[in-house]
Parts: sequence; structure tokens; C-alpha cells
Amino acid sequence: MEDVLLRDGRALKHVVVREYVRGLVAGNAPGSPAPSERELVHRFGVARMTVRQALDALVTEGLLERIPGRGTFVARPRRVATPIIGYTEEMARRGLLAESVTLLARREQAGPGVARALNLTEGDAVIHWRRVRRGDGAVVCLEDNYLNEVLLPGFLQTGMPTSLYDALDDRGLRPTWAEDSISADTVGDEEAALLEVDPGTVVLRHSRRGLVDDKIVNVSRSVYRADRFTLWIQLGHDA
Repeated sequence: MEDVLLRDGRALKHVVVREYVRGLVAGNAPGSPAPSERELVHRFGVARMTVRQALDALVTEGLLERIPGRGTFVARPRRVATPIIGYTEEMARRGLLAESVTLLARREQAGPGVARALNLTEGDAVIHWRRVRRGDGAVVCLEDNYLNEVLLPGFLQTGMPTSLYDALDDRGLRPTWAEDSISADTVGDEEAALLEVDPGTVVLRHSRRGLVDDKIVNVSRSVYRADRFTLWIQLGHDA
């Protein structure tokens, strides 16, 4: 479960309400009632709009569902595959505003690991884009993206986009397939400073290779604050 995100040392009201409701209904059977907007307004002393924003985020996430004329209830599991989405879309799905600070965006020679992941020859040109990524003003992750420069001529000259996946979509290169790996790790001094945590803090490392058909477009390596991000994946099989 995500921790409460902080801005200027204060908890964001809609996040406090959202996480309270999440904790209250977690593990409840589908169809179980969620607290009403009136109950939450009274409990937290906040505006109804704040409560609605919190509940909207949980509805978008798929944890709750609204039934007109009846109220809000624990949702039945959605039988859909986890979509391939980027960070900006992921934050929007959680009801948070995505923000980024670019630390570097440059042409580099591919090292052995990046070359192998992009199916290139070591020393080939790649684009390296490094960003600190935020949600509602709070640091969520540090992200390094490596892109095959041959597929993206002029990418660095057109100004860096807000969303990488939107920019790839404009070129007909939005990933249609992805290979992900997730592991727990700790951070050293440099990553800790960028993530605003203490060295040695446990984090989630998420690596992704994005493909269009059999063409490898990008490789990303992200380090998430484990106290501010939970990765949700839906698994299943055909009946």
C-alpha cells in the first residue's frame, strides 16, 4: 500500500482519505459497502470535493465501483490484462499529477548491458534520458530510459516530451509488448539523494524492455520508493 505522499511536510488531504478507505476495505468481499461521502466528510472535516477526489482515484484504480442510486462498493476483480502504460498514465490512474525533472538527455555509446538489452552492438549510439519523477509534488522514482537512436532520428532536437510513450506513439513506436523484471534492493548515496531517502533504504527496481512487434524500442530502469509506490499486476489464463 502506498504511504501518504507529503508536500511541504503536510499530508495531502485527498491522499489521507484515499489511503484510509483503501485500508478499511482491503480484503473485503466484492460488493461490500465503502464509507459514504458524508461519513468521510464528517470524519476528516474536509470538503466533499476532497472526498470525491479520493474515491474517484480508487474507482479508477479498480478497487471500488459506484452503483447509481445505491452507493460505492468494493469492486469485483476486472478480468483484463494489465495494460502497457507509462509513468504519466500510471499516475493519472492513481489520481496523482505526474511531474518530472530531467537530469540528463544526451546521445551516448551503448555499454554492454544496454547494448544487449536493445539488441545492438556495444558502442552503438543510444539516447539516454534520466529523470526524477514525482506524483503530486512528492518524489516517487528515478528513471533512466535508453532508446535506439536509429529508430528515433532528431529525438533530442525536438525538445523533450512530457510523456515518452506519447512521443513514441506519435512516431508509431509505442510499445505493444513489454518484458518487465522487478526486484528489491537498497540505494547508495547518489540515488538516495535524488529519491530524498537515507542511504541503505529499501527500494523497488523495475526494468522494462519495450517492443513493437519484434522491434526493441526502449529499455528503462526505474528505482521506486517502496513507501510511495505499489505495482499492481493482474494475472490469469484463458478459460
